[in-house]
Order: sequence, then C-alpha cells, then structure tokens
Amino acid sequence: MMTTSPWDQWYSTNCCLCCHVRTGTIILGVWYMLINAVVLLILLTALGDPEQYHLTTAELANDLDVMDDANMCIASAISLLMILICGMATYGAYKMRGAWIIPFFCYQIFDFALNTLVAVSIVVYPNTIQDYLQQLPDNFPYKEEIAALSTVCLVLIVLIFISCILGFKAYLIACVWNCSRYVCSRGTAAILLYVTTNDTTVLLPPYDDGVSVPTKQAAPLSSSTTTA
Repeated sequence: MMTTSPWDQWYSTNCCLCCHVRTGTIILGVWYMLINAVVLLILLTALGDPEQYHLTTAELANDLDVMDDANMCIASAISLLMILICGMATYGAYKMRGAWIIPFFCYQIFDFALNTLVAVSIVVYPNTIQDYLQQLPDNFPYKEEIAALSTVCLVLIVLIFISCILGFKAYLIACVWNCSRYVCSRGTAAILLYVTTNDTTVLLPPYDDGVSVPTKQAAPLSSSTTTA
C-alpha cells in the first residue's frame, strides 16, 4: 500500500478564479512588479526633488535629510531587487523553469514571517497600538474615534485584520509552491520522455532498414537426407 506525503494533499494545479497555478503565478509576478515599479518611481522622484521634503528647522533638517536620503536609497535598491525577483518568477512560470521561481517563493516566506512577528509583537506589547495612534497626524480620518476604543478592542481588530492578511498570503504561497512543483514535474516528465524516445530509436532499427533486410531462407537439405 503506497503512502502519500502530507504535502501531496495540498497539491493542486488550480488557484483562485479557477485558473491554472502557472497563470496565477504569472499574474502575481506581474502585479508585484507593477507595485514595486510605482514605488521605485515615487522614490526616484523624491530623490530628484528633495526640496519638497525639507523641514523648516534647519538643524533638524540637516540631520533628517541624510537619514531620508539613505533610507530612500535603500528602499530604491530593495524595490529594484524586488522587480528583478518578480521578473524571474514571471519568466520561470512562462518558460517552465522551476529554479527561477524559488527566489520569489523565498521572498513570500520571508514576508509571511515578518507579518507573523508583527502579530506576535502586538499580542505581547498591546500598548504599541496606542503609541502608533498618537504618532498619526491630527487630520487622519477617524483618529479620535479609534483612539477612544479600549486597548483590548484595538488588539482584537488589528489581529483579525492581520490574520486575514496572513491567510491570503499563505494562499498565495501555496499557489506559487504548487506552480513550482508543477513546472518541475513537467520538466522531469519531459526528460524521461526524451530518454525513453532516444532509447527506443537506438534499440529498434529504422523501418526502412527492417524492410530491406532479406528473410533467412531455409537451409538446403543435405545429400544424405536426399539419398535416403
């Protein structure tokens, strides 16, 4: 009796909207590339026109300008790297190359781990939500109403919101993983088919050669048998 792996129970070639996991991975890669391209464009615009981000106080402005420029350069590099990783995933899913999808899958795992740590930190330190609300600008919509809620209610709302995000991210991770397995299995099947085809052509002679080979004639009877 053959035993199946627990991972095989979650393996499926379909994802949301009843499309193939390969198509879903391509759409996801293109979507992430567009988001990171917009972020990169905004960051490059901010670096190109830094006058809009200066503060009125000269002493604080000099300190924060260096930090802002450094942070913007790091964020720009991360956005450019993300565009490269998403492009590799899109290309790998389109050209059926599983190794190109692995970096994007690792990024999804890392992002999921970070969001999980955020949820854990909210549970351990619930007062951080109130501190974050106090740092919001005064014209932020519904700031006073949200700040009037109790800490327990705020923690529950934030945890429910983060849980929904984590569930959605886990589903996307499963889609990309299934796409990688599908591409790798198709590649293995193609290699086996190639080897089997080559072995067949070597072992079996061509049709023309087989037809042209004359059939063996029966050996002539010996003279002793004839005289008998």
